[in-house]
Amino acid sequence: MQEIKVTLTQNKKQKPDPSSLGFGKYFTDHMFLMDYYDGKGWVDPRIVPYGPLPLEPSAMCLHYGQEVFEGMKAYRTPEGKVVLFRPEKNMARLNLSNDRLCIPLIDEAFGVKAVKKLVEIDQAWSPSGEGTARYIRPFIIAVDPHVGVHPAHHLLFIIILSPVGAYYPEGINPVKICVEQKYVR
Repeated sequence: MQEIKVTLTQNKKQKPDPSSLGFGKYFTDHMFLMDYYDGKGWVDPRIVPYGPLPLEPSAMCLHYGQEVFEGMKAYRTPEGKVVLFRPEKNMARLNLSNDRLCIPLIDEAFGVKAVKKLVEIDQAWSPSGEGTARYIRPFIIAVDPHVGVHPAHHLLFIIILSPVGAYYPEGINPVKICVEQKYVR
């Protein structure tokens, strides 16, 4: 299994107020990246400071939607320990999506290792309030700078983390209001 290189941020972000987390508004100090190249496979796994991705305007993910994502959570127990719920199932499901979209499969055990390492590094970002968690978003995007239909030759596997509050009541109400306004009149 490859080693994950770690570059820690020199500029830690201020943590958000736990009572106003919402969903997907804040992101931790670090992210995981790994490249795929035809002929080399998945290479250069690394954890780096969270930040923008260099992406060509012609990147295939922007034009043909060759991308996949998964979602899971890390919870803080009453004893203060951070735990994951079945991350291996999420990595298996990510590979099901990969297979359907002609994206090379990732090593599922390595994907879990990357999630665990990133969660450990940004452990201070795990909220402890009732209904809170750290949302984990692994995703893969096709980054070939090419406007033309074919499976990508260069992809990027990324994992980002976001502290979240209890978001289902918050997320359902605006959707319900939008649907009612648009279709129920």
